[in-house]
Amino acid sequence: MQAFLDLVGAGFLSLMGFIGLNSELMGRYGLRFLDGVWVTLQLVILSVGLGALLAWPLAIARIEGGKLLAGASFGYSYFFRGTPLLAQTFLIYYGAGQFREALTEVGLWWFFRDAFNCAVLTFTLNTAAYQSEILRGAIQSLPVGQMEGAQALGLTRVLAYRKVIVPQAFAIGLRPLGNELILMIKSSAIASVITVYDLMGVTRLAFSRSYDMEVYLWAAALYLIMVEIVRRVWDVLERRLNRHLLVSR
Repeated sequence: MQAFLDLVGAGFLSLMGFIGLNSELMGRYGLRFLDGVWVTLQLVILSVGLGALLAWPLAIARIEGGKLLAGASFGYSYFFRGTPLLAQTFLIYYGAGQFREALTEVGLWWFFRDAFNCAVLTFTLNTAAYQSEILRGAIQSLPVGQMEGAQALGLTRVLAYRKVIVPQAFAIGLRPLGNELILMIKSSAIASVITVYDLMGVTRLAFSRSYDMEVYLWAAALYLIMVEIVRRVWDVLERRLNRHLLVSR
């Protein structure tokens, strides 16, 4: 991985120098920017992946959970979608410090004292709320006959969800899930306010030492590159998973 990052770093520095950016500034901070990109990718991949694992139970609870579970799932989604991600990040990162003794007693302070861990936890809880709503809508958009047909074949309700409902709902919700991933890439910049040296964190550090606004141009370009890569990969994935719909048209 380090050899790959070094190779990408050399290419990045060459490209930036070729298009006429400040070579001295690039020489000082160019590789640190790539380290920031790597931290951003880790942050987004972990939070979106863990959020997806949490989103499915939340979505199904809204549909199948009865008043108690459906109400709890709705309350969770309502809170995390209705409050700013920045406020949520502060609540977990700074709020954990108020309970340091209790967290130390249960052996969790090692987790909450790390800003990166707090950012991953916050982003996971936040994106799970959005993903659960996307998946709930996708499940409810399926014809009722899908579940009835699965049960008529002898599948239990759990197996029907696993074998029939979930795969179709995922395919339907693929595009909005891709949009959520892109939003998380851009929202991950919030982690920089709690001293996580992601791409925006490195940008702020470089600006505080150089006072050169060009570093924000680099950051914008790198965010745009990440978003464009995700968009293109998602287009390919969507075409592959939904090719039966294209054929039917």
